[in-house]
Amino acid sequence: MTLRISKDTRLCMSLSGRPGNFGTRFQNYLYRELELDYLYKAFTTSDLPAAIGGIRALGVRGCAVSMPFKEACIEHLDGLHESAATLQSVNTIVADEGRLTGYNTDYSAVVKLLRKHGVPTSSRYALRGSGGMAKAVGCALRDSGFADGCIVARNEAAGRALAEQCGVQWREALGDEPAELLVNVTPLGMRGADAEQLAFDEQTVKAAQWVFDVVAVPVETPLIRLARSLGKPVITGGEVIVLQAVEQFVLYTGVRPDDELIERAARFALAD
Repeated sequence: MTLRISKDTRLCMSLSGRPGNFGTRFQNYLYRELELDYLYKAFTTSDLPAAIGGIRALGVRGCAVSMPFKEACIEHLDGLHESAATLQSVNTIVADEGRLTGYNTDYSAVVKLLRKHGVPTSSRYALRGSGGMAKAVGCALRDSGFADGCIVARNEAAGRALAEQCGVQWREALGDEPAELLVNVTPLGMRGADAEQLAFDEQTVKAAQWVFDVVAVPVETPLIRLARSLGKPVITGGEVIVLQAVEQFVLYTGVRPDDELIERAARFALAD
């Protein structure tokens, strides 16, 4: 089916400092297959208040929010769903008759993946990062029963705040401290200037039992490639981005695709 656009087409979008193609390809694929009169487009902005004002003024149905806007957008919204209020981090905005509500679908995606992969909750973890996505992952670890770990972040204020929220310690660098579960929630390994950088050095990866990289583009980051070469079980950002995007799709449209269609849409979107 060809995606048709009319005056009645509902627009959904994303705001990111470094826009990618996943959301556009994933959401539009589902709209097309399910014959929904929606269109999705990725944007960036240097004027966040004006961009969010545009969502409200133009009747945009929903907006995915990525780095570095997940926390900064909150003051411009009318309310927060409990999924975002607890974390004080938003990855999804839904508009209902001009009222903008912030949600967070990253948290539930991470909880589901930790359970799906069977990562033991007794594992000591090291989470690198302190931004909005790091909050979602850290709280997902905490609420899944992971009580032993540390937050590794150069930003001391943000790192300490997240560590306190998760009930663990903050470290500026991991050093020789061993960790059974390594979690990267920074742009290291993402396409662009950081594409070839490892979030954790080789010795640290060798000593770990599990590796989780939230970077989704590319799915095979340097950290994931290294972990696979060492025979370590991995959780990829590709898995996270699909699960959280499905929940965004449901919030925007009220329709939940079946598993087979989600798998096809994910293959299409991640092939770019």
